[in-house]
Amino acid sequence: MLAERNREKRIGRCLLRSELAFREMELRKRVKRSQPEHHLGLSQDAPAEGRCSSNMMSGTARSNAIQEGRRGGVALLGLSRTCSGSGILHRRPWQQWVSMAAGLLLAGLLALTQAWCVNAIHENLLWFSQLTEVEREISFRTECGLYYSYYKQMLQAPSIQEGLSELIHDNLTESKRTINLLQRMNVYQEVVLSVLYRLLPIQSYLEPVYFYIYTVFSLQAVYVIALYLTAWLLSGSWLAGTLTGVWYILNRVDTTRVEFTISLRENWSLPFLALQVSAITCFLRPQLTALQQKVMVWLMYVTTFCFCLTWQFNQFILLVQALVIYTLDCADFLTTTQVTTLYLVEVSSLLSVWLFQFCNSMILGSLVLSFIVAALFVRHCQSGLKTGSLLVRLAKVLLHSAMVLVLTLTINYLAKKALQLRSDEHIFKFIKSKFALGPTRDFDASLYLCEEAFGLLPLDTLERLAGTLLLYPYILTLLLLSGMLAVAALQNLRSKGGSPEERKGAGEGRVGTFRADVAYNLLHTLFYGLLAFSTMRMKYIWTGHMCAVAAYGVCGTELWTLILNVLRCNTKVLLRLVRYAVPLVMIGCLYYKFWPKLMEELSELREFYDPDTVELMTWISTKTPKQAVFAGSMQLLAGIKLCTGRALTNHPHYEDKDLRERTRQVYQVYARQSPEEVYDILRAVGADYVVLENSICYERRHRRGCRLRDLLDLANGHIMDGPGENEPDLVPAAHPRFCETIKTDTAAYTALFTRTFQNKTFHVYRVKKKRKKSAKSSAEPSVTQ
Repeated sequence: MLAERNREKRIGRCLLRSELAFREMELRKRVKRSQPEHHLGLSQDAPAEGRCSSNMMSGTARSNAIQEGRRGGVALLGLSRTCSGSGILHRRPWQQWVSMAAGLLLAGLLALTQAWCVNAIHENLLWFSQLTEVEREISFRTECGLYYSYYKQMLQAPSIQEGLSELIHDNLTESKRTINLLQRMNVYQEVVLSVLYRLLPIQSYLEPVYFYIYTVFSLQAVYVIALYLTAWLLSGSWLAGTLTGVWYILNRVDTTRVEFTISLRENWSLPFLALQVSAITCFLRPQLTALQQKVMVWLMYVTTFCFCLTWQFNQFILLVQALVIYTLDCADFLTTTQVTTLYLVEVSSLLSVWLFQFCNSMILGSLVLSFIVAALFVRHCQSGLKTGSLLVRLAKVLLHSAMVLVLTLTINYLAKKALQLRSDEHIFKFIKSKFALGPTRDFDASLYLCEEAFGLLPLDTLERLAGTLLLYPYILTLLLLSGMLAVAALQNLRSKGGSPEERKGAGEGRVGTFRADVAYNLLHTLFYGLLAFSTMRMKYIWTGHMCAVAAYGVCGTELWTLILNVLRCNTKVLLRLVRYAVPLVMIGCLYYKFWPKLMEELSELREFYDPDTVELMTWISTKTPKQAVFAGSMQLLAGIKLCTGRALTNHPHYEDKDLRERTRQVYQVYARQSPEEVYDILRAVGADYVVLENSICYERRHRRGCRLRDLLDLANGHIMDGPGENEPDLVPAAHPRFCETIKTDTAAYTALFTRTFQNKTFHVYRVKKKRKKSAKSSAEPSVTQ
């Protein structure tokens, strides 16, 4: 009897070992997942507790084999009973659904709070509901007014078809030219909104302007939800998402400027970029089934497409993202399939936008397309890239990167030559001038360099972020994860012939194995952080994601496991306690400190007041012909287009070489030029009226050398106004400044221009059709050649 029992035990152990070996072989081949998480990792409040000492390990040990291994003392994929975590947390299905419902409910509440806050602040800043129509339109400053004008134009068109035809054959935005606005600009969002407003039964109770601004504010809610989901996916706890949403709302000054730049393209596109990051984070998780991966790929494509379609700077943002993917590929954090999929998502999205924008050559000539083609081609040719010792692999990576760089520049150069593309020259001129790699007198580059938004990130930004307790956990998380990433990268490079597929298939659950989703988000925040520090306007891409990374550090296991290990008190109960208690305490402190300030800010009432601009727009609408063409500053002309519908000579959408040259010519009204030269320029661009602004002619907002009149003097080779040094090759101008001298009404000016309107801010002159003979024989020596 005893022998029979022993024989049965031996048979049972053999069967168990056979079963475990079979299941381990299945994991090696990665044919299927043993126990997939169909809820994409969001069903539990704290699934991260089931991971070993570090949440970073990429093991897929959520299988029955692991459970059997724990009972039999066998550990697969690096998950052993000696883990410093709390073990796998089992929950009943109804508990998982309740936890998920609670997390999603909090996400919705935080999203609605953000949308409500920006709407309330916008209303309180302007008293928008009590403004007249012209005042509301004037509140859309600079390029925002230009974009909103196309929404208004589509609504005023007799039909949707005629409105689209007007946009495709537009002759109002640039005088003497017919351009395709859907090709030149990113205005599909205005088209879609105007069509929806026409079709939906809302005209009787919702004004068009409110439908527009409510849509933009709703995208802010989408932005918060996307960041919430990213933090939840990374940490496994919806407390991280909650902390992310709270931080985003409290740091509103540094995370968004939507309340006073509603139509700005980045306010449309960044929510889609955040959704794309969430989709990438989910796509890189190891627990997905084949169907879930396909769904994530489609989500990545759709969000990337929407992002690219709504912002003209999409190619530069995607280039940074492609560099993140390339870095992860070189360090063996992504599989070949993942890398190829992510690259192809970007390429297919850009090509789709290229089709939607009527074959816009700027997209085909973009650096990101050239880089992806080069990276994929070189990767295919270098089949032995991921073999050899550490030094050999490092040398191969350097050689690989050099080949990709050379091929990228070659492809991009050839593409631009073939397409005769010069639309994005000003961006590269700006970059060269910013980093002292090229001339600094270029007018287009100087326009950007002299704007605060394109300068370095001010230090007071970091002070504000530290004041909301965001900066400190972010830096700690960044340092910790960067160190772990470096160690994991070295281990990956040391492994001979160890591609990510082979390591995962073999179940090498080393502590150094880094989760791909965490690695992507870490490099994402690092790369875009560098971009934000170099150019302040780009901080809005960084600060939102910064909230998610900091929340992951607070609510994940990595930071607390390290601290508790150092203190030698890392226990299951204590780890769970700090992971829940600390974020709750932080949320409580933030509520206590900042909720009264937020309510005070929301209760602060101001009022729109710009009577001079209102007077100008009213005069133009009532006293000038509808076919009149206006010249002036880009910012003012955008408002004239929106408020009056008059044709323009130039505008703020600067992504066209001919337009940039025309703008520089029109701006000669603020330079030292003769009246005859200015007259010839204005007649050449078809201007009937020119609007001069005292705020530009006598500008004091910028320092010397950055005032618009200084930029024009430098571009023309003239000495600048006022005390200060001038470069030795600059010479005195032969004529006085046009915008100042024309107000003296001397014969040389009155022969060519007639003053038709003036107030404290603006002077409008009508450009006469024919130059009088007396203009050349004027007795005024200071204004003749």
